[in-house]
Amino acid sequence: MRKRALIFDLDDTIYSTKSVVDQMYSELFAMIQGKVDQGVFDAIGEDILTTPFHVIADRYTLDKALKHEALDLCLNMDYHGPMVPFPDYALTKENAADRYLVTAGYTKLQKAKIRQLGIEQEFKEIFIPDPYTSDLTKTEVFKNILIKYDYDPAEVLVIGDNPETEIAAAKELGIDAYLYDYEAKFSLALADYYGTSYENFAGILDQLSAE
Repeated sequence: MRKRALIFDLDDTIYSTKSVVDQMYSELFAMIQGKVDQGVFDAIGEDILTTPFHVIADRYTLDKALKHEALDLCLNMDYHGPMVPFPDYALTKENAADRYLVTAGYTKLQKAKIRQLGIEQEFKEIFIPDPYTSDLTKTEVFKNILIKYDYDPAEVLVIGDNPETEIAAAKELGIDAYLYDYEAKFSLALADYYGTSYENFAGILDQLSAE
């Protein structure tokens, strides 16, 4: 069936988080370095790629004052540095499907990423479920998109990099999912469709349209 709508994740789906993490979080890293063990500091540097800071702070039981100061920084963080999408991301735009962006994270920073990437106008609607202020899940957001825009689940494709969040949410709702795995970390069996680049994306949409 032809896909009428594509729902994209942002981080590590449209751009590489590792390409900007040191600059984006430089103030946070400077704030906590020396105040935690080096092993914890290194772990925080890895976890910040995928996990909200308030969850990280609890995970490593950071000092209450340090947690408060660092969380305030994260919640109000803006970013004006250069950001570019993956070169092959352009291949996802060679179709007429409606496009949506669903990206979980602190609202101000996620908006800054979208602005710096210059992608806002590509999407019919953008959703930012903020894990600090809301319990809204990606499953609920996807369901709301289906209802609001009157899509059958078979008419939608979710594109993301995380098998445990957007890919799992898509499966829960009976929506086809494409796992974008540019670092080749996961099994292709974790999603309906899989790519280490978007080179196969147009072919998959063509295949689905012919079914």
